[in-house]
Amino acid sequence: MTNTGTILVVDDELALRKLLSSYLAKEGFSILEARDGKEALSLLDQVGADLALIDVMMPGMDGFSLVKAIRSKFSIPIVMLTARGEESSKVTGLELGADDYIVKPFSAPEVIARVRAQIRRSKGLVAEDPVINIGDTLTLDSRSRQCWVNGQEIMLSRREFDLLTTLASSPGRVFSRESLLMAAWGTTYITEKTIDVHIGLIRKKLGQAVTITSLRGIGYRLDG
Repeated sequence: MTNTGTILVVDDELALRKLLSSYLAKEGFSILEARDGKEALSLLDQVGADLALIDVMMPGMDGFSLVKAIRSKFSIPIVMLTARGEESSKVTGLELGADDYIVKPFSAPEVIARVRAQIRRSKGLVAEDPVINIGDTLTLDSRSRQCWVNGQEIMLSRREFDLLTTLASSPGRVFSRESLLMAAWGTTYITEKTIDVHIGLIRKKLGQAVTITSLRGIGYRLDG
């Protein structure tokens, strides 16, 4: 079977780690396993990976701390696993830089679908016109994946950049949550609430310079 990428599975529970590794290996992925955050960071430094699948509840460095550490050095997609379904846990993970969230118990097809979607998006194609300018206020460069507001660079996560680029590609156009999911994740399998969380983070980073309008029950629009 053709190798479709390398996945780093991080979980202190051996049984769950092996179960996830088995799911992914059957789909052609190469697997790296880590028992804790320290071992995970070491593997990323020495070997690298195309995606990290991280359990939240681990002794020592928990999943949230590990996501923060990974984001300071690497740009690979991160999918978090947790038995906690509270919205606050999901928001925390997304704010720290996670790309998706899977709540236990989960099925093999669910894990595979989420992993494949994130890897597809991480290989995203550069737009035909790689630079988008909204007046003198907002500039987005898809080649370098950089964003500037009033000449000041703003640091965006991968999903935040993809969402903002989609909205900025057609100022004044209303994008449904479903279309934004497809643009930034390549799937509608993820809950639409994820869009709301990411838009909130984008608004916080851009401040008053750029207006993203919410249309209740419909979607979002960037006002050029």
